Amino acid sequence: MQENYIHSVTELFRYYKMLGEKSMKQVSDQNLFAVLSAESNSIAVIVKHLWGNMLSRWTNFLTEDGEKTWRNREAEFENDIATPAELWQKWEEGWAVLFEALAQIKPENISDLVYIRNQAHTVLEAVNRQLGHYAYHVGQIVFLSKMLTQNDWQSLSIPRGKSTDYNAAKFAEDKHRQHFTDEFLGKK
Repeated sequence: MQENYIHSVTELFRYYKMLGEKSMKQVSDQNLFAVLSAESNSIAVIVKHLWGNMLSRWTNFLTEDGEKTWRNREAEFENDIATPAELWQKWEEGWAVLFEALAQIKPENISDLVYIRNQAHTVLEAVNRQLGHYAYHVGQIVFLSKMLTQNDWQSLSIPRGKSTDYNAAKFAEDKHRQHFTDEFLGKK
């Protein structure tokens, strides 16, 4: 069961990465940096925060506190990424550190304790904590992307008015042929 969990949670992280990417690719370069109100963050700031969090949480995940002394969380909310290329570099760097750390999780260490801000978590709890955190922020990226593209938005799931057609196609498929992650990862 633990091996299944590790595989499943890794696929869910890949799914959220994919959702963020498909959303951001629909947004103009200029709108990646757009701030909709004084209390909101741009897509670039959300990416910068995810990057900072991922580097801190997943670097030496099994041996060091997830809140590194070198992390400057407050600076993550400064809208100072200069270019789309820098945004994408931070996006990829953060996710790479995460996936490298996930590959180190084995059934024999999933119950070990790790720390985040000096608070003990099992490895499983720490992974679940970050999965929820990243899903929350990717959801913000999706929402902002949808608002910023308006009528040009291409749905990432079942488009409005297409549920019946989608369900008919799904129920017509061989149940043993396709695993749900195929859909999540855009392999359908």
